[in-house]
Amino acid sequence: MIFEVKKVKVIVMVPTDYLEKVQVAVLDAGAGVIGNYTHCSTSFSGIGTFKPNINANPFIGSNNHFETVKEERLEIMVKVDDVKNILKVIKKTHPYEEPGIDIIPLLDEADFK
Repeated sequence: MIFEVKKVKVIVMVPTDYLEKVQVAVLDAGAGVIGNYTHCSTSFSGIGTFKPNINANPFIGSNNHFETVKEERLEIMVKVDDVKNILKVIKKTHPYEEPGIDIIPLLDEADFK
């Protein structure tokens, strides 16, 4: 069986205080369409950890120190043709120097017999 990927799930960890800014920006840019609904997303609370090296320019914390931060895991469905633009929007609105972004291919129910 051959599958054509038409949508992906973009996942990005966002500091809690910046969730709404990043969320609204990506949804207004066209992410989060599910059938007849727009602006669909999900978020989950968690704790992120990191240790910026000496060459980093951290938004939170300081170089060479282990840090923890309250974050939201933001998940949004994105059409494959829109992924590059949505990534640009995330990087423009996200406060981190290098936000962690996952892109997961999704299969459509119609692809299954």
